[in-house]
Amino acid sequence: MAEETGNQRYYRAPCPGCGAPVEFRSAQSTHAVCPYCQSTVVRQGDTLARTGKMAELFDDFSPLQLFATGRIQDKPFTLIGRLQYTYPGGRWTEWIASLDGDRTGVLSEDNGAYVFALPFDIQRDAPPSVDLRVGATTAFAGQGYTVTSNEQVSLTSAQGELPHLPELGKPFGMVELRNDKGLVLSLDYGTHPPTAYLGRSVQLEDLQLAGLRDESAKDEKGRGFNCPNCGSPITVNLADSKSITCRSCNSIIDLSHGIGGELRHATQSEPVRPLIALGAMGQLQGVQWQVVGFQHRMGSEPGDDEQFGWDEYLLYNKKRGFSFLVDAEDGWSMVKPTTGAPVMAENGSSATYLNKRYQQQYAYNAETTYVAGEFYWQVERGQKTFNRDFASGPALLSMERSANELTWSSGTKIDSGAVATAFKLDAKKDMFKRADALPVSAASGLGCGTIIIIVIVIIFLLIILSTCSGGSSGGSRSSGGSYGGYSSGGGHK
Repeated sequence: MAEETGNQRYYRAPCPGCGAPVEFRSAQSTHAVCPYCQSTVVRQGDTLARTGKMAELFDDFSPLQLFATGRIQDKPFTLIGRLQYTYPGGRWTEWIASLDGDRTGVLSEDNGAYVFALPFDIQRDAPPSVDLRVGATTAFAGQGYTVTSNEQVSLTSAQGELPHLPELGKPFGMVELRNDKGLVLSLDYGTHPPTAYLGRSVQLEDLQLAGLRDESAKDEKGRGFNCPNCGSPITVNLADSKSITCRSCNSIIDLSHGIGGELRHATQSEPVRPLIALGAMGQLQGVQWQVVGFQHRMGSEPGDDEQFGWDEYLLYNKKRGFSFLVDAEDGWSMVKPTTGAPVMAENGSSATYLNKRYQQQYAYNAETTYVAGEFYWQVERGQKTFNRDFASGPALLSMERSANELTWSSGTKIDSGAVATAFKLDAKKDMFKRADALPVSAASGLGCGTIIIIVIVIIFLLIILSTCSGGSSGGSRSSGGSYGGYSSGGGHK
């Protein structure tokens, strides 16, 4: 039965499982989940057919909920459904948005932020997902893209009305491609033919959302449990956390499948003490941040046994999402994952993003050796990536590549004194100084003659080193660390 309400035409029919009304607000919706008995139903003309029963939703502690409203490009939308997926790195949620009754979009998680995407005509057949290798480039509808994620995913649960409904628990391919204009193209191989969506990064505060989930509803449930290794109480503070460490025994605990049941964990020895404490609050670049995670990483150039280390602090702001504060021997920097994917030269010597060209500084293998706090991706000790760091003046760009994902981060260098002041650690300001500040401070007490001699010696040594090293192609790096923080990559995670 169809009903008219204002300018919106609704379709409503009794659930074949329990008789309760099931409503369709969008003409694009073909499936729905009964809110009373969780039967999955499909529209067949003017009637509904029951196709099964939906699994229970996992609580993702999202501020979003069904029937929340907002605006995108000055057009109203309503959240009418959600799909919850599982992949090897954890879980994520996609919200189905009805724009005008005839179109639906997708609001999905993206590295602690969000991407709003609309159906897109790629103007050719989608290649098999196995042919889209991470790091490869291809073109759709005249636009070039880089493959940044290729995962096998499966539907865990669903709610509300949906334009399509993959078979529960059956794996299928999900590929994401990005470009240097900030566009995100998703290819969903859970349909035949694959469904394409094209979107950009959005901030929830910019969507003018109303009808969000009550904050107190999240707090009442709490997210506490006992450490599976030592039994100490642990409280999860962030909605999107996929991993957390125990402050008592330093074990890394996997939250990617929820906090009920048996939790996977891994013990850590030889803890690393962060210079900035977990939980500390600080204002950087005009935003109030909280330190929620910390990881120590080690790197080495390909074919070189010499290693260098650096620290990364995961920062969180409720409205801005996540950023990384990176402490390396060559200076401090503030970066966050990019929505798009820069275009890199074939030899890796440069990369272009948002019309800015960056020169490669370093290329190296990286490994996570210690973690503490909470993380929005499934972090593990021993995680390995191949990194490239680029710079254009104070602007920084970093690429991290793993087997299934290619992640880019961008940001800028930041003064060590500003970092110390931001976290009210001025008394320890000297501990924040790094190699990038040493030439200035050291030169202040030297005469001009001494400085000239030092410069001549350095030039002489560089000539000798360049003669010995031959024509190495990627910059050499003996110390310092990554410009970018490790993140989970693709737009859904």
